[in-house]
Amino acid sequence: MREQTLDSAPVGAIYLPQAQSFWAGTLVVRTPFDPMGVARQLKEAVHAIDPEQPVDRFETIEESHYASLASPRLTTLLLGIFAVLALVIAATGVSGVIAYAVSQRTQEIGIRMALGARRAQVLAMVLRQGLGIVALGLAVGLVAAFAVGRFLSGFLFETSPADPLTFGAVLLVLVAAFVASFLPARRAASINPTHALRSE
Repeated sequence: MREQTLDSAPVGAIYLPQAQSFWAGTLVVRTPFDPMGVARQLKEAVHAIDPEQPVDRFETIEESHYASLASPRLTTLLLGIFAVLALVIAATGVSGVIAYAVSQRTQEIGIRMALGARRAQVLAMVLRQGLGIVALGLAVGLVAAFAVGRFLSGFLFETSPADPLTFGAVLLVLVAAFVASFLPARRAASINPTHALRSE
């Protein structure tokens, strides 16, 4: 028999006879029929032998497994919610910074367009600026993640600190940065050169 939880390796265990055990026993029954129907039959069979014997807590393996994961599931859900909120806040910040940069460069963009720059070129220029900032931050973050990976490996069970799925999620940050940069970039590409050159 082996006992195992999600955050540790399985450890050995032994069976104790009921006479030597101070704890209430647990009976595991495998049946192709309705588990609750079998549970009633088991309860009746036990009470036929000893009516004073308590028989309770009937549950299927699926129910037991679901209940055992309740705490990790809640923690994962909360971390996911906080991660999404952090991503939204970061995208909002990037959008604000790019919008401010566009407002500061209105005349420059107007001059570029007056000299023949196309809207697509202005759009690409602003997008490069926004994505460049995010790419720099991601590069620093990835280097730091690999650097502390060995330290974090002691806190992970059967999970590599360089998990491809986790690092692949970084693409979501790039998508969020692109969306956050697109609106200010489109606004910059729609600037009227005449109005831009007249503004102070």
